[in-house]
Amino acid sequence: MTLRTRVGLAGGAVVLVALAIASVIIYSTVGPNLRRQLDDSLVQAVEQSPVVARQLKQKNEASRRPAPIDTPVDLGSTLLQFVTPPLDLGSNRTFIDVTERDLDVARGLEPAYFQDATHGGVAYRVYTAQVPGSRDTLVRTARPLDDVTGVLTALAALLIALTAVGGLVAALGARLAASRVLRPVRVLTDAVEHVTATRDLSARVDLTGRDEIGRLGRSFAAMMTALDTSVHAQRRLVADASHELRTPLTSLTTNLELLAEDDGLRDPEAPALVRAAITQVGELRSLVNDLIDLARYGEGTARAEDTRLDLVAERVVAKASTRAAAPRFERDLSPCLVHVDPDAIERAVANLVDNAVKWSPPGGRVLVTVADGEFTIDDEGPGIPPADVPFVFDRFYRSAQARSMPGSGLGLAIVRRVVETHGGEVAAEPLARGTRLRLRLPVVRD
Repeated sequence: MTLRTRVGLAGGAVVLVALAIASVIIYSTVGPNLRRQLDDSLVQAVEQSPVVARQLKQKNEASRRPAPIDTPVDLGSTLLQFVTPPLDLGSNRTFIDVTERDLDVARGLEPAYFQDATHGGVAYRVYTAQVPGSRDTLVRTARPLDDVTGVLTALAALLIALTAVGGLVAALGARLAASRVLRPVRVLTDAVEHVTATRDLSARVDLTGRDEIGRLGRSFAAMMTALDTSVHAQRRLVADASHELRTPLTSLTTNLELLAEDDGLRDPEAPALVRAAITQVGELRSLVNDLIDLARYGEGTARAEDTRLDLVAERVVAKASTRAAAPRFERDLSPCLVHVDPDAIERAVANLVDNAVKWSPPGGRVLVTVADGEFTIDDEGPGIPPADVPFVFDRFYRSAQARSMPGSGLGLAIVRRVVETHGGEVAAEPLARGTRLRLRLPVVRD
């Protein structure tokens, strides 16, 4: 059963229950009102009984064959009967029997009363009272109960029909409305099934509504875009890593093959070949470690804590200053608190410092600045060509002048991955002499 059908049935069921409850309330209200109106009409007929009695008396006086006074008179839909003295208990041939209570009412000892009685196979609602202005004379007014039961039966049939038809119409209407309302769900479902069947992450969903379904569609589209980007990035990473690994592996294999020859170890070049192999193994280890770090630092910031960025920079610069042929470092570090993974940020800062050290000339100056969540490092190296500036933080990107330098091409990519994972941003800027690299992180405010 489709979702549209279930929504239609649910809508019809809700309307059906609502109509059924309304019908019960209406029926329960109309029944007593009809009986009350019936009783009121009987009371009014009793109030008019003296006039009717005079008219009957005049009619009998003018008639050659007068009718007995206790003969029931048909006043439209109301039956009226006078019971005159002497009142005898028991059978009344013209209408219902006289009871002890009737005698008490005629004498004024009991109030008037209503009762349901049957006469001649017809059920009546009967009101028995003392004739106004007289003693020892009863008057009965009666109306068939069919006047009420017939209306209630017709009303019940009408309410049942309306409830059934209303529920059916509501179900059909809900089904049609659901088809329109749930169209975005169908579009989204088709897109998901298409992706499942074809593995095509480039599929797009065009849902522009402002309701929850529209938001779901936009979130799904954003998720698909992110997945597509991630998959393409993984493919590029695999392709780039394969390319970068191939060169040192090829060189390492060649050197090992030369050493494996008959005179390889006795060859005067053997020590050089061993040193080259060790160097190439180091390059492979560095490349693999960088790839692992690049993946690890993109998994989130579960260890995030408040960290002094200026102290991290001071610690990294202090280590770099101890290296041989290290440039001259100048510091301008203002206290700055950020909420980050301290190990990841220290790795990012260290990569920027290593990059500056690598490109600084002997005796060059490197300026390190920390202020308001921003770490900036300026070197006096050869600088970055303007055409290369947009790509310096890409994986495995190396400008023409950097291809002869050692490195994996992942250092700055790791910087960007770490910083963007923490909600920050990175930038590169050519200077008149050298390059300025910066990273910016959200600051923890007091």
